[in-house]
Amino acid sequence: MDNILTFIAEHAIEIVGLVLGLFYLYYEYHAKMLVWLFGLLMPMVSLVVYFNAGLYADFGINIYYLLAAGYGLVTWRGTKRKEGVKITHMSKKMLLVTMAAMSAIWYGIYLLLAYLTNSTVPVLDALTTALSIVGAWMLARKHIEQWIIWIIVDVINVGLYIYKDIPFYAVLYAVYTVVACFGYGKWCRMMRQGK
Repeated sequence: MDNILTFIAEHAIEIVGLVLGLFYLYYEYHAKMLVWLFGLLMPMVSLVVYFNAGLYADFGINIYYLLAAGYGLVTWRGTKRKEGVKITHMSKKMLLVTMAAMSAIWYGIYLLLAYLTNSTVPVLDALTTALSIVGAWMLARKHIEQWIIWIIVDVINVGLYIYKDIPFYAVLYAVYTVVACFGYGKWCRMMRQGK
C-alpha cells in the first residue's frame, strides 16, 4: 500500500493533468467552447510535468497551447456580425503549405534540442511538438484533419511517455488516441450537418 501511495504522490501533478486532459478531450470531441477553458488549464500543469521530464519541446509547446487556447476561444466565438467557425476540410493547397511549415518547424526544433539541450529524444520530441503546433492551429480553425494529426501525435507520445517514465500521461495519450479516432468520425457527421 505504501508503494502505491508513494507512486501516486510522485505523479500527483500528472494525475491532475490527466483529469484536465480528459475534460479537454471530452469538449474537443463534442466541439464545445469549454475545450478552450481546459485548453488554458492543462498546459499550465503540463509545463511542470514536461520540464521535470526533460521534454523541453513539449514544455515549449505548452506555452504555445496557452496562446492557441486564447486564439481558439476568440475564433470559435466569432463576433456579433459573424457566426463562429464551422467544421471544414482544409484545401489541398493549404494542407501542403501546412505540412511544409510543420516539416520546417520540426527540423528547427530538432536542431535546438539536439545541440542546445540534454534531450535524450530530440527527434520524437521535436516531431510531436511540430505536429502539435499545426494540430492546435487546425483545431482553432475547426479543420477536420486536425484529428489525423492528433492520432499521430498521440500514438508517438504513448511510447515516448512510457520511455520517459510519465505513466499517467501515457495513459492519457492512449485514451486520446482512441477518442481521436472516434472524434474524426463524429466531426465528419457534424460537418455534414453544417456545424
